[in-house]
Amino acid sequence: MRLKIAFMGTPAFAVPSLKALLAAGHDIAAVYCQPPRPAGRGHKLQPCPVQQLANERGLTLHTPENLRAEAEARAFAALALDAAVVVAYGLLLPTAFLEAPRLGCLNVHASLLPRWRGAAPIQRALLAGDTKTGISLMRMNQGLDTGDVLLMAPEPIRPDDTAAGLSERLAGLGARLLVEGLEGLAAGRLAAKPQDASAATYARKLTREEGRLDWRQPAAALERQTRAFDPWPGAWFELAGERAPERVRVLQAAVGEPAAGPPGRLAFEPLGIACGDGLTLDLLTVQRAGRRAMSAAEFRRGLTLAGDTVLP
Repeated sequence: MRLKIAFMGTPAFAVPSLKALLAAGHDIAAVYCQPPRPAGRGHKLQPCPVQQLANERGLTLHTPENLRAEAEARAFAALALDAAVVVAYGLLLPTAFLEAPRLGCLNVHASLLPRWRGAAPIQRALLAGDTKTGISLMRMNQGLDTGDVLLMAPEPIRPDDTAAGLSERLAGLGARLLVEGLEGLAAGRLAAKPQDASAATYARKLTREEGRLDWRQPAAALERQTRAFDPWPGAWFELAGERAPERVRVLQAAVGEPAAGPPGRLAFEPLGIACGDGLTLDLLTVQRAGRRAMSAAEFRRGLTLAGDTVLP
């Protein structure tokens, strides 16, 4: 059944869902995404991935700063939608928007709700050491990811998963589940199920400072941090004692052997740093500020620090 749909999304994670709706033959009446933001060295305004796709396909595009104005609600209601689809849009939908489409507003969320409600479910699942995540197709309400769930699809978390790699798999899974869910909902075959609020966990938004590696933590937790914060905000530590404090980004790491010395002690064979549980976090690939990624061996050759230095 061909449905009239508004699509609301911003980052690359949302692109497969929009492509899937177009491939399924649905009528995309409007695309909503966040306005272009300054990016790059020249700080030029850059359209988001969803806007780029909408422009390529000649779709009607809206980029409001927010949805609070009554004129925005009236224009949305005038679309006479069967459904609205929200995938990592980044703006809250007022009640008037939630109530306008005939079948409601559906959200493709990257977790098995009610676990990891909120802005960063993929990263929080990796940080927590979860072995499984997935996609939930939810009918939205006024709460934060509290709506009734129409469909779920699990996805295992691999030991070497980064946020970037896991996000790519979940984006494809979400696109497939979305098309299936819309078909079932339109045919009256799907019944939404309420979430168990007592089992809810919250995936708070990431901050840049959260990427700092705290050597008092267990090595396994820090290894997960390097994967969870790839590509943003990146896991990093500070080199002090050279010309000036410098941030070093850790791109790949592994849990090492028992460590000698206090948390933060630097060892050279292999290049590892003592952690709070008595093990080392062995550095495999790092990136110094303004330089290319390099192996641990290359990084070590450029150091002027002693092998028993304690990093902050």
